[in-house]
Amino acid sequence: MVYLDEKGTVNPVLRGKVGETLEITITSGEGAEHDIVFPELDAKSEKFTGKSAPVKLLVKLTQSGEFTYYCSIPGHRQIGMEGVLEVTGPADANAKAKPAAPAATVMGAATANPIAPAAKNAVVISQDPNAVPQPLGARAPTLVKYAIETVELEGKLDDGATFTYWTFARKVPGPMLRVKKGDMVEIKLSNNPNSKAVHSIDLHAVTGGMGGGEHTQVAPGETKTITFKALNPGLYVYHCATPSVAHHISAGMYGLILVEPEKGLPKVDKEFYVMQGDLYTNHAFGTKGHHEYSPEKAADELPSYFTFNGSVGALTKEHKMSAKAGETVRVFFGVGGPNKVSSFHVIGEIFDKVYSEGATNTIKQNVQTTLVPAGGATIVDFKVQYPGKYLLVDHALSRAAKGGIGALEVTGPADDKVYKASEPGHGNMAH
Repeated sequence: MVYLDEKGTVNPVLRGKVGETLEITITSGEGAEHDIVFPELDAKSEKFTGKSAPVKLLVKLTQSGEFTYYCSIPGHRQIGMEGVLEVTGPADANAKAKPAAPAATVMGAATANPIAPAAKNAVVISQDPNAVPQPLGARAPTLVKYAIETVELEGKLDDGATFTYWTFARKVPGPMLRVKKGDMVEIKLSNNPNSKAVHSIDLHAVTGGMGGGEHTQVAPGETKTITFKALNPGLYVYHCATPSVAHHISAGMYGLILVEPEKGLPKVDKEFYVMQGDLYTNHAFGTKGHHEYSPEKAADELPSYFTFNGSVGALTKEHKMSAKAGETVRVFFGVGGPNKVSSFHVIGEIFDKVYSEGATNTIKQNVQTTLVPAGGATIVDFKVQYPGKYLLVDHALSRAAKGGIGALEVTGPADDKVYKASEPGHGNMAH
């Protein structure tokens, strides 16, 4: 992404003299949203897209020197939208820095951080954990096609709180993809015409092309296609790879792709799809209203929210995970991130099998808590042998209070040989 002048010069050097005012008329040559800012001269344009009218910005040149201009949309400056303004002439004495405001005034301004009302038409973006494709079994390799649309929408983050999510197929995480080792896989990625950003897809199961991210940078209203061979079995993360990559991922653009081994995975009774994300907003957890993404908090790795399947309550209120006592449960678990490692644990259960780091040939047994890195995944199998509520958590347990919690409901008869609680008033206590 770059700025072009009428001659096609990339990020042209702008020139002027002290006392002049530059009038800059700017528009977009494609669908993504942009702006232009001159932070040292306190000048910033309105945001614009390929669908909006040209934007005009007046920049008063009050002092000589070399000043930077750039696009303030996260990630755009880093991938090319930056240039220089050269101003000649004597420095304007009136342009010197103004005296600092009294401390009380500055503190008052810093604490005033109003939040917009929650979006009225916000939708449920949380992915149903039951939305797992059927096992493929021992079939021969074939051509598998997936068509995915990237969509930006106002979604429900928490009770009374909304957020502008960026999604694969309107859900967080995006759809779980299931293929087999040896398959040829076609991914057709379309970007909704109403999007304001370019999006892409990088699948960790792909060899070459930056996982597909190199060739799927899709502007609003466009479609691009890649085809790859599923060479390695395992459970892999996919995510958007458009700068700012952290913004796109945190806002919801991640998912899982399972490449089954040639003979498939062992049969289980229930399969679930769960992903953890860390979300950075300009307001604290629990604040009512519409939250915006905070690049500053993301840079400092200070999440406001931790979510399972995109939102607070996704796996406790929006969607139900259930099984019967005696059944074997499998959880396909991944961490979209973009930054935090998960200590994945199910309270009241022990993982009979852990496919460590999503590898289908590395199985650990009898595991209490398993580490899953940002951009990583695991498969856990366990037999539920006693009824009750089993909580899914990141065992960095402060995160549960920021939204990172789910629940598996197990029904059936209680087996005293597995677990038995003392009757009220009959417990023993050592002194």
